[in-house]
Amino acid sequence: MSGDQFILQSMLSEWSGQGMKSLQRRETRDAWLMMLPALVVLLVIAVYPILRTFWLSLHEMVLTDPGSGYPFVGLKNYTDIFRDARAGASILFTFKFTIATVVLELIVGFAAALIMNKTFKGRGLVRAAILIPWAIPTTVSALMWKFIYNDQYGLFNDVLYRLGLIDGYKAWLATEGGTFMALVIADVWKTAPFMALLILAGLQMIPGDLYESAKIDGANSFQAFVKITLPMVRSTVLVALLFRTIDAFRVFDLVSVMTGGANGSESVSLYAYAHLMKFLNFGYGSAVSVLIFLFVFGISLIYMKSIGKDLAS
Repeated sequence: MSGDQFILQSMLSEWSGQGMKSLQRRETRDAWLMMLPALVVLLVIAVYPILRTFWLSLHEMVLTDPGSGYPFVGLKNYTDIFRDARAGASILFTFKFTIATVVLELIVGFAAALIMNKTFKGRGLVRAAILIPWAIPTTVSALMWKFIYNDQYGLFNDVLYRLGLIDGYKAWLATEGGTFMALVIADVWKTAPFMALLILAGLQMIPGDLYESAKIDGANSFQAFVKITLPMVRSTVLVALLFRTIDAFRVFDLVSVMTGGANGSESVSLYAYAHLMKFLNFGYGSAVSVLIFLFVFGISLIYMKSIGKDLAS
């Protein structure tokens, strides 16, 4: 290659590189312009309320005392939360409820997903029946379970009495242990199908050749489940756990309808609602809401980090 040809090729390469960089800049600019309307909407309906709630949490804002002028109090509302025994009890109940329901929903949902993934006659009917509880609105479901646990005409008492497991009808929603059990059962019945649906999607993406190869190699059903099924659906399970953990931690309507927070069943969301809407203490209620946001944000980070590691591996 002559010197002139080398120089010409170098100039062409440089111009090509500059053209490519210019094209990438234009594409980046166009992408931001197309995302701008969505970003504006997200800023208005998500970011601003969060910032506004945080601002309110730093003030003493009681609507029943408008003459106070809503003074700035810094972190006083947050320190008051940790001094309030009722707040501590609601946080403890929320964590217990979240752990119990998510673990049981994972077990029940995984079992239901394995059943729905099998090929058998009437599979479509079974899938529809399993998903029905999830389709029922939570308020309707909570009212239904409240009637089921009724101490006079509830179906739960009737079934246990006919089976000889109890010697008389009991007021399950009148004790702390009975209330917790009733809420956990109601929530698992309602939302385990959602877990099953997500896990089913992961199961259907597993190639059938893997099971055939494992069978040829002499692996039994349990070994195939441990060595193939669990590793292949790990990411799907983590995503399902992320959604359900966040949703369980923010539980409000189920507890509000079934117990109203009685017998130690007040969740953090119900506690925040009481101060915001009943006591009209917007400063303290906003601080509780920010605390819920921080808990949910922390839980999301843990799960997202686990999902990222799993996908990277």
